[in-house]
Amino acid sequence: MILWLNGALVEHGAGRIAPDDRGFTLGDGLFETLRAKGGALWHLHAHLARLAAGARVLGLPLPQVDFKAAALAVLEANGLSDGVVRITLSRGSGPRGVLPPAEPQPTVLITAAPAPPPAPPARLIIARVTRRNELSPLHAVKSLNYLDNILARQEAAARGADDALLLNTRERVAESTIANLFVVIGNMLLTPSVCEGALPGIMRAEVLREHGSEATLREEDLAQAQEIFLTSSLGIRSVSHLEGRDLPATYPVAESLRASLGL
Repeated sequence: MILWLNGALVEHGAGRIAPDDRGFTLGDGLFETLRAKGGALWHLHAHLARLAAGARVLGLPLPQVDFKAAALAVLEANGLSDGVVRITLSRGSGPRGVLPPAEPQPTVLITAAPAPPPAPPARLIIARVTRRNELSPLHAVKSLNYLDNILARQEAAARGADDALLLNTRERVAESTIANLFVVIGNMLLTPSVCEGALPGIMRAEVLREHGSEATLREEDLAQAQEIFLTSSLGIRSVSHLEGRDLPATYPVAESLRASLGL
């Protein structure tokens, strides 16, 4: 694998990040994952806008990088036209302690991997070990600290599921550990709002642009759903089971959206 690190393409084994990099020691940074298809970067502008918004929340200077050129260079160097690109931004090296350095030198890492095969419909649980903190400004930031998500995903694996839904501090549904949630109830397509703790997902915004609306959802509302699916930058994944309950084996809304969005 060849990656892009701080302005240069390097072999995977030759890439070095300083041991005092705050992304490693404190999770002080951000990332974006985007899809490449046919050599094009999907929704790059939206991803970079979210990266910049997150950097403002963290008070992290955004380096002057041509992210498009760098990402395309990584794809080409790895012989990929379809794949997954990840942009990682950390605050860079810093002294011991929590307070960031006054003049940080951010680290930028861009990697690419082959596109994964289409995932089968997901089996979901509702996480009981942790909650999404909708009161924190970090809930809308795609930060390097994913420990709540990791705990919930471990719980899902222990219970024989593929992913877990996170409730917020008011017992309302926020999202899954890696994706936004949409439910079909009656003739309505609904998704939790960002103020409930949902990440402002890029694919979520695409679906909302012409379909569906935001709503407050509780656990009991999910029991009424005729269809549930998850959205991420990599696509739309239908849900076949929730908390052991079988959902309908057809996914008309998700399939229609995949077709209309070119997924």
